[in-house]
Amino acid sequence: MEPTTTEDIAEIRRSVAALCDRFGNEYWRELDRERKYPSDFVNAMTQSGFLGVLVPEAYGGVGQGLVVAANILEEVHACGANAAAIHAQMYTMGTLLRHGSAAQKEMWLPKIATGEIRLQAFGVTEPAAGTDTTSIRTTAERRGETYVINGQKVWTSRAEHSDLMILLARTTRKEDVVRRSEGLSVFLVDMKKALGNGMTIKPIRAMINHSTTEVFFDDLEIPADCLIGEEGRGFRYILDGMNAERILIAAECIGDATWFTRKSTNYANERVVFGRPIGKNQGVQFPIARAHAEAAAARLMVYQAAHLFDAGEPCAAEANMAKLLASEASWKAADTCLQTHGGFGFAEEYDVERKFRETRLYQVAPISTNLILSYIGEHVLGMPRSY
Repeated sequence: MEPTTTEDIAEIRRSVAALCDRFGNEYWRELDRERKYPSDFVNAMTQSGFLGVLVPEAYGGVGQGLVVAANILEEVHACGANAAAIHAQMYTMGTLLRHGSAAQKEMWLPKIATGEIRLQAFGVTEPAAGTDTTSIRTTAERRGETYVINGQKVWTSRAEHSDLMILLARTTRKEDVVRRSEGLSVFLVDMKKALGNGMTIKPIRAMINHSTTEVFFDDLEIPADCLIGEEGRGFRYILDGMNAERILIAAECIGDATWFTRKSTNYANERVVFGRPIGKNQGVQFPIARAHAEAAAARLMVYQAAHLFDAGEPCAAEANMAKLLASEASWKAADTCLQTHGGFGFAEEYDVERKFRETRLYQVAPISTNLILSYIGEHVLGMPRSY
C-alpha cells in the first residue's frame, strides 16, 4: 500500500462527491418516503471501489486504512447523502482482518472487494442487554463440527441486504466465567444459507430509513470453522469493530455538520426579511458560526482517533471522544439549520427535516452520549464506576 498524501485524499473526496452528484436530493427523499434500500447508490459505491477500501490489495481491495474510509464517509454525508447502507462493511472489516483465519480471508475478502458478497450486518445488540454487551443471551453451543445458535438480535441494520453477518454469542455462561467479558465468541455467518434454516429476519419500521431489523436464531447450525479467532475471546475481537464504528460514525457526523452549516449559510444569505438578509442578524449568524467552529474542533479528534487505529495503537478513549464531540457538533448544526429555516425547515423539499432525523440518531447509537461520558470518567480520568 502506497502512503496516502493530502492530495490523494482530496482526489478521493472529489471522486466521492462526483458519484454522490448522480444521486441527488430527490433520490434520497423518495427512498426516505418509501423506506427503501439505496441499492443503486450501494452498487455505484461498490463498483467505484469505495467499499473495498479496507480490503488488502492481496485480496483485490484498495488496501487503505480507516483515515481514508473516514474521509469517504464524511464526504458522502457532506454531499447530503447517507452512508448508513454502506458503513458497516467498513467498520466490521477490522474484526475479520485482524482476527479471521487465513481460510476465512481467502474465502470471503476477494468477493467482498468485488461486491459479489456484502458484509453489512453486525449482530451484537439484544433487546434485554442493550449496550450492556456482556449480558447478551444469544448462545452458541459446540456440537461436534458445528455450533448451534439460539437467541435474538435487535437493531441489526441491513440484515435483509447482507450476505454475511459478524455475530457475537455466548459460548460459556456468564455465571461460569471470572470476568464478564469472557466466554463471548465471534462468528462469521453465511446469511443466505442461514435464512429459513434457523434464522428469521423481521424488519423494524423506524424514524429513519436505516433498513433495520430484528434477527431470531432458533437452533441455527453453522460450521465450526465460522468461529473467528479463539472461542471465548470474542469480546476483545469485537472491540476492534466497535472502535472503528465509532470513528467512522463520527466522520459521518462531521459530514452532516458540514452539510447543515452550508445549508444554513446559504439560506441566511438568501432569505430576506424586513428588507435585509437574515444572516445580517447576529441572532442568526452567531449560532451558525459557533456550529462551524465546534465541528472543526471535533473533526481533529475524529482523525486523531483514525490515525491511531491505523497505527495499531490503543484508541478507545479517542474513538469515544470523537463520537461524543462529532455527534454533538452535528446535532448543534442540525438544530441551528432548522431554526435558521424556520417553517421551511419542516418542508420535505428542503431536506433539512430528513437530515435532522438522521443525525439525531447519533446521540443514541452506536453508543449513547452518557455511556461515553461514563467511560471517560472511569477509564480516562480514573473516577469510580458510575453505573
